[in-house]
Amino acid sequence: MRAFLVTRAPSAPPDVRLEEAFPDAELMPGDVTIDVAYSSVNFKDGLALAGRPGVIRGQRVIPGIDLVGTVARSDHPAWNVGDGVILNGWGIGESHHGGLAERARVSGDWLMPLPAGLEPRHAAAVGTAGLTAMSAILAIERHAPVDGEVLVTGAAGGVGSLAIALLAAAGHSAVASTGRWSEGEYLQTLGATRIIERAGLSRPSKPLEHETWAAAIDCVGSSTLATILAQTRYGGIVTSCGLAQGSDLPGTVMPFILRAVSLVGINSVYAPMSVRRDAWARITADLDRDLLDSLTTIIPLASAVDVAHTILNGGVRGRTVVDVRA
Repeated sequence: MRAFLVTRAPSAPPDVRLEEAFPDAELMPGDVTIDVAYSSVNFKDGLALAGRPGVIRGQRVIPGIDLVGTVARSDHPAWNVGDGVILNGWGIGESHHGGLAERARVSGDWLMPLPAGLEPRHAAAVGTAGLTAMSAILAIERHAPVDGEVLVTGAAGGVGSLAIALLAAAGHSAVASTGRWSEGEYLQTLGATRIIERAGLSRPSKPLEHETWAAAIDCVGSSTLATILAQTRYGGIVTSCGLAQGSDLPGTVMPFILRAVSLVGINSVYAPMSVRRDAWARITADLDRDLLDSLTTIIPLASAVDVAHTILNGGVRGRTVVDVRA
């Protein structure tokens, strides 16, 4: 089968190549074998395919943190041959062979059924990005009724684009923050009520600033996250799911103790099945398929490395789906 493979050696840069005849015998242990139809290129996949550190945690790993496909063999009681399945996270593409290959062998405990009425390509377009975005929205809605604007940073990226679309579909007022002003029309098409310049948030902040946001979904981290916290209204909530600007948080405790702001981390990689079921149910019900198509680019497997470098440079809009059979 064809598969991308990242090989790490102690004294050399990682070797990234598309294997044309990767042997099935080298797939990792698991009780379900899947014929993969689609994967995607996320920021993590970009790091792995570009040979960057921080994602791949084995010596030889197939990248791809998402996959959608059909069960080809199962020794797991929940799955039968022919079942359509989704896998997001659980370490695939990091420590376990992932979705950028024509087959995968995984634990059946990691799988979700392909929701009725959702095409495989749409499930791949949603992927980890959509699961993360919807998990953040559900956390916001559980916190308190949303009365005001919800800020989304990194809005033109995968998580940001889907967050804007899903917030708008749920009737929330979504404000898009982006450093790519040329993407304004695209973000408005997704449902953004207004657009603000990234530079206004990425600066060093005061401990407290003008109360602006009822809630926020931050994909950026660092000074941006600190500024958002300083601008969040009394009793508001900020969800953190990315670190495109940095992993530091140069802020103070003032928003927490003087405005009762809540900061909630979102980790979809190891989210329990109950969270995944709730998120996928809302995604399936809320997300407009034509809109999803408009923010998605489908590429063949061999093009994944080219897109990886583009996504790391901030040049990818929306979602990139990989047709692994093309």
